[in-house]
Amino acid sequence: MLILGFLLGFAVGASFWVWQQVQLNRYLGHVLRPLTAHSSDVTLLIIPGLRHEIELIMQQRQQLQQLLQTYEDLLEFAPVGYLQVDEENQLLWCNEQARKMLYLQRWQPGQVRLLLELIRSYELDQLIGQTRDRQKSQVREWVFHPSCENVAAISEVKSLMLQATSLPLPKGQVGVFIENRQPVLDMSQARERAFSDLAHELRTPLTSIRLVVETLQDRVKPPLDRWVNRLLQEVDRLIHLVQSWLELTQLETNPTIQLHRQPLEARSLILSVWETLAPLAQQHQIEIAYSGPENVWINADESRIYQVFLNLLDNSIKYSLPNTTIVIEAKIVSEQKNPEPVLQINIIDSGTGFSQADLPHVFERFYRGDQARSRVTTLESYSTTAIIVGSGLGLAIVRQIILAHGGSVKAMNHPKTGGAWLQVELPSVVANSASQDYI
Repeated sequence: MLILGFLLGFAVGASFWVWQQVQLNRYLGHVLRPLTAHSSDVTLLIIPGLRHEIELIMQQRQQLQQLLQTYEDLLEFAPVGYLQVDEENQLLWCNEQARKMLYLQRWQPGQVRLLLELIRSYELDQLIGQTRDRQKSQVREWVFHPSCENVAAISEVKSLMLQATSLPLPKGQVGVFIENRQPVLDMSQARERAFSDLAHELRTPLTSIRLVVETLQDRVKPPLDRWVNRLLQEVDRLIHLVQSWLELTQLETNPTIQLHRQPLEARSLILSVWETLAPLAQQHQIEIAYSGPENVWINADESRIYQVFLNLLDNSIKYSLPNTTIVIEAKIVSEQKNPEPVLQINIIDSGTGFSQADLPHVFERFYRGDQARSRVTTLESYSTTAIIVGSGLGLAIVRQIILAHGGSVKAMNHPKTGGAWLQVELPSVVANSASQDYI
């Protein structure tokens, strides 16, 4: 009975399973019948959708190709050079300007070669490496000396001043824009030579004019003599301008040739400059407050450093408000990057200060800043007030002299006084004591 019951149950279960399979097959047959009977109709329904998607993809691909070609055309005819390297510094592509500047005539589009095989430039290779490591745009300027395989053409190949701006790209690639700065440099040098020649030629006639004016001073009587006095002032101003221009040009061409260094005590030097300017300071009712260590010695050219502080203090006096004090702070500072002690001298006035737009340019030659800092002076021989604008060379000369001594100079506005704040740093030795003087 047990076996019969088991067989009966098995038969019922099997029958139910078979019935399920039959029902499933019947259902599948019902569903698949239209597909097998009308396969061509299904194809007509599916293929148009696929064809539409494929057409969209092809259009997008074509648009991307056209956009890429447009960018390549723009780079090819751009006035600056461009090259692109992969993660192994292999040259992938460069435009016509880059081929001309870097003498890449032997490279052909489609070739993949190491950049150093084509361009012997350590500076360019280092720039690309820094860009890839830092993942940040880099800028570098250097003199490029092209290598030439043709010995006969070596004399015709000239070095170029190049400026490169790099850009990190995906997958370790780097793009570099290269600008040829040599034409600008040549033009600037030609202009400098022309101005220097002109200044040399002007010295003799200006000296002759001054002699004539001095002769007229003794022969012209009041009130006409005021015109002669004014003429003499303008001639002196022109002579000073010419001399300053020649001096600045000489310093920029060879900044160290005119330096006669000797040990100088900084505090005594500054106070001697102030004694020279004392009449001008008394006229403007301006005092000086000096604070800092004594016996601070600098190795410098006395006449040049004297000229630096003469120009700086002269400007501070003329741009300060009446009945104010010019603060001079001297201190010894040391920096981590430069363990040698540096003498820092801060000259702070109580005038109008520099405008924010002028601050980056105050040490540039012939730069005329905010008219609020023009010198307002009443001429003795004039009954009206005249505005006398400086030549724009004084601070440029200061900067060149400081650089020649291995120092630095910076212009700021003081947060407390609101006036101009000029900071000079020069190599120094240790001081012995501190003092504070009021004059």
